[in-house]
Amino acid sequence: MKKSFFVTAGILGIAAAVCFLLQQFVSTDTHVPLIFVMAVLCISGFTEGYLWGVGASIVAVFAVNYAFTYPYFRLNFTLTGYPLTFIVMLTVSISVSTLTTRIKKQEQIRIEIEREKTRSNLLRALSHDIRTPLTSIIGDSSVLLEQNADLREEEKTMLLSDIRQEAEWLNRMVENLLSVTRIDGDGGAIKRTDELLEEVIGSAVSRFEKNHGDVKISIDIPDKPLLISVDPILIEQVLLNLMDNCVYHGEGLTEIRISVKVLEKEIEVGVFDDGCGFPEEVLPHLFDGTLPFLKTDRHARSGMRIGLSVCRSIVRAHGGILFAENRKTGGAGVIFTIPLSEYGN
Repeated sequence: MKKSFFVTAGILGIAAAVCFLLQQFVSTDTHVPLIFVMAVLCISGFTEGYLWGVGASIVAVFAVNYAFTYPYFRLNFTLTGYPLTFIVMLTVSISVSTLTTRIKKQEQIRIEIEREKTRSNLLRALSHDIRTPLTSIIGDSSVLLEQNADLREEEKTMLLSDIRQEAEWLNRMVENLLSVTRIDGDGGAIKRTDELLEEVIGSAVSRFEKNHGDVKISIDIPDKPLLISVDPILIEQVLLNLMDNCVYHGEGLTEIRISVKVLEKEIEVGVFDDGCGFPEEVLPHLFDGTLPFLKTDRHARSGMRIGLSVCRSIVRAHGGILFAENRKTGGAGVIFTIPLSEYGN
């Protein structure tokens, strides 16, 4: 409420100052009501609810009559034509304020519906992806418990390796779920801090190499330190998901390259591979989180591409964009933008 008060007072003050300034150069006051109607429109856009816009409308009517209508600095609604003029101004101002507030509420409802739809898709996809590795873990562990004496050592090792891989997959699913919870936990808000981009990338690559040490990673980043305004845990999760996606869906993969470009007020980060690329028919729906299993996928449980859907939610929460492409030289790439810190330049 304090913020809305200062916004309202500030905009009305600016409108009054502009009108006083124009009085020195313009012989009529016909522009004054229009300026204050514009001020009411701005107030309705930058404050919450009807109160501030409607209140500003009433204040504007009296301010125009008192300070900018002859006789100046006196209230006088009896002059010919002025009562109708001010009634019309008040009506227009209140109508504009009401309409602006209604549009803002409709937009908020639309955002909430979209967020709920995204959350439902994520949860549905997560429930599907979690069930498969759990079934595999239960089956492999049951075999080890019930037939341990009859199994050869290499068979035991293979079963234990499968259990470990499935557990690692489950861990990544839980991390993605926690990332979504981290975004939605405060109405979609995220806690930003100024971080060095190279440190965030380095941390993500280190985590990735623990599970995929045989995959070559190259990083192309400017020598100048880049300070970004982000939630580092979430951006690290984006990078990890994109690299995992390269491994699980990039048939023929031998290398992953992370490339960074500095734009005017943001940074563009791309994760590229030299695998088979994305099928053209799935590119428009790549981040929906509900794609079916593809023949090029190395693991059927990865077919839902839940990680990419989480990436989109995280990047959007940072005010960035996320898109995918097939490279002309072969392979696929996913590119996203994140804001520079105000000290990043």
